[in-house]
Amino acid sequence: MERQLKHLEDLNDLHMDVLREIGNIGSGNAASALSTMLDRPVDISVPRVRILDYNEVTESLGGPEELLVGLLLSLSGDVTGMMMFLLHKDFAHMVISTLTGEEMPNMGDLDEFSSSAIQEVGNIMAASYVNAIASLTSLTIDISPPDLCVDMVGAILSVPAIYFGNIGDKIIFIEDELDKSDDRKSSHILMIPEMDSLAKIMANLGLESI
Repeated sequence: MERQLKHLEDLNDLHMDVLREIGNIGSGNAASALSTMLDRPVDISVPRVRILDYNEVTESLGGPEELLVGLLLSLSGDVTGMMMFLLHKDFAHMVISTLTGEEMPNMGDLDEFSSSAIQEVGNIMAASYVNAIASLTSLTIDISPPDLCVDMVGAILSVPAIYFGNIGDKIIFIEDELDKSDDRKSSHILMIPEMDSLAKIMANLGLESI
C-alpha cells in the first residue's frame, strides 16, 4: 500500500537519488558561479547527501563548540522552508581575502565589508541549489536575503531546531567540498523544506508516493 511522504525518515532510495542529483547540480552551479566571482578556479568533489538528526549534524560539524559562519535563508513560493550554509573559517578567510584583498578579521568581529562578501557567497550558493530544484521541477522558488551569524554550531543549529521542530528532528545534510585544497574544510548545506513542499518536489519528478 502506498503512503504519503510525511517525514524525512519516509524517503526511500529513489528519493535519495533525487536529492543527490539536486546536490550534484547545485554544487556544480555553485562552483562555476564562485569561480567567476572570485576570478579563480574553484574545485568541487561529489557532495555527500545524508538524512541526519540534529545531534549527528552537530558531531559531523566538529561538535557543539565549533565556530562557524552561518548563512540562513528562507524559501517561499511553490516551495517553503529554510536553507542554511555553514562555512568553515578557512573557506570564509579565502573568500574575504580574495574579494577584499585584506585578511579576515576575527571570526566574531566581521566588519560590514567582510559580512557583505560572505552574504554574497550565500546568495550565490542558495541560487545555485534553488535553480537546480526549479529547473528539474518547473516550480517557482524565491529566496530571502541571507541572515549572517558567527557562532558555535550548537547555537546555530538551535534556530532550525526551534522553527522546524514540528517537522521532526531530521535534516537533509549536504557535505559540500568546494575548493578543498590542502584538506581544508569548506562548506555544508542544511536543507529543511516543509514536508508538503518536499512532497511537491518529488511529485513533480514523478515520485508522488512511496
